[in-house]
Amino acid sequence: MSESRRDRSRLKAVASSGGVARTRPDPEGLLRRLEWTVIRRLDGLLQGDYRTLFRAFGLDLADLREYQFHDDVRHIDWNVTARLQVPHVREYYADREVTAWFLLDLSGSLDFGSGAVRKRTLSAELVALLGRLLTRHGNRVGAVLYSDEVDAVIPARAGRRHLLHLLDRMLDPLRTGGGRETNLNVLLEKAHKLIKRRSVIFIVSDFISTPGWERAIALLARRHEVVAVRLYDPLELELPDLGLITMQDAETGEQLLVDTRDPGFRRRFAQAAEHREAVVRKALAEAGVDCLELATDEELLAALLRFVGLRKRRSQLAAGGVPARASAAGP
Repeated sequence: MSESRRDRSRLKAVASSGGVARTRPDPEGLLRRLEWTVIRRLDGLLQGDYRTLFRAFGLDLADLREYQFHDDVRHIDWNVTARLQVPHVREYYADREVTAWFLLDLSGSLDFGSGAVRKRTLSAELVALLGRLLTRHGNRVGAVLYSDEVDAVIPARAGRRHLLHLLDRMLDPLRTGGGRETNLNVLLEKAHKLIKRRSVIFIVSDFISTPGWERAIALLARRHEVVAVRLYDPLELELPDLGLITMQDAETGEQLLVDTRDPGFRRRFAQAAEHREAVVRKALAEAGVDCLELATDEELLAALLRFVGLRKRRSQLAAGGVPARASAAGP
């Protein structure tokens, strides 16, 4: 077995006798649980101001006026001030109606999870949470579903019933790909052609894909506000000493028997994972796309609070200020 084959980043550790469990969570139960456990706590932390999450998405310039005492100096427009020799500040108004789209990678690799939570479950919880935060205030959400091809488009609509329909389609246990490698370029190009009005776009994926999606995501980010939600499992980044295990390509089904007792193999595995991470982060940064990294062993509320910090920084930059130091994780 060649070294390059052993180091393929899409190979996942699974029990030699194991397949992937095809259980179907109940959308209503999932949404109700998140409403009671996460959304209520998030409301308390944000004092009910859900726009803290999304306020940078619909920010438009309303007017320029002379600076007045007590104005926020971060809103000073220095170009206009230099031309007129009088300090001027920018005023913004927020577009209260948000249209959000979820571009959902539902390929076979999302069935992996080394603990109690698989990446597919994590994806559904995030979509349910963000979707409910939006739809309960009258905003619209839609989705493009991809397994090994784009196999469903759910138009953007408002309401809890619509969100439950979206989750029901997303959680279909048969929607796991047909044994072909993931090509995110197909999903992103479809979204670019489909979504004409400026929207918030969440790309929810593990970004384990054939190369070539970088240009498509950059084109999408020129028209829309794009957030990449990167799902990962800690075991995909570094292998412990597990002895002899079977590693299976979650999308093609190819299996290899490897010896994780070999420190050289574990080192090459970690190096390959680190290289893959660097490539993805660089592509997202060059496209100007915010990134929320979400691990299967992480509490969802903690990830959302990081997201709030990320959006606050974006809002401050859009308003011409210097962002405060925040704890939000990103590339």
